[in-house]
Amino acid sequence: MDNQFKKAVDKTLQHEGGYVDDPHDPGGETNFGISKRSYPDLDIKNLTRDEAEEIYFKDFWQKNNYGGIKNHKIAEKVFDLAVNMGARRANCLLQIAVNYAGTPVIVDCVIGPQTLSAVNGQTPKCLLALLKIEAVRYYASRENVRYEKGWVKRAVF
Repeated sequence: MDNQFKKAVDKTLQHEGGYVDDPHDPGGETNFGISKRSYPDLDIKNLTRDEAEEIYFKDFWQKNNYGGIKNHKIAEKVFDLAVNMGARRANCLLQIAVNYAGTPVIVDCVIGPQTLSAVNGQTPKCLLALLKIEAVRYYASRENVRYEKGWVKRAVF
């Protein structure tokens, strides 16, 4: 695990916290943001931080090529969004933001070489702002008032 990932996961875990079994959460039982719905064979209640970090590194960071994003703030934000809303949706939002920034990419929700090139060719501050706007737009479109305020805060943090 590289330093960029460690910074990203530390920031994300500030949002996620520890064990929660909220009956209103569609993910069900969660620990460090890892849900029973996504990982039905895991003992979520006894999941350690190290185990959660291993899952995040393999199933989120590496699988989605977030380490190929040169700007750490953009990499951290898309990773955090992926943990909260799912990698596919977060990847789509990043591609939409890249398009708004003026570099056309196909919105296929996959962070491949073309998307990485487009992301890394943008002015980071502008692209990060556009990504945050897209995240807020997505959260506002959801009909879940219970979590909306926290989601929006997380999107812009």
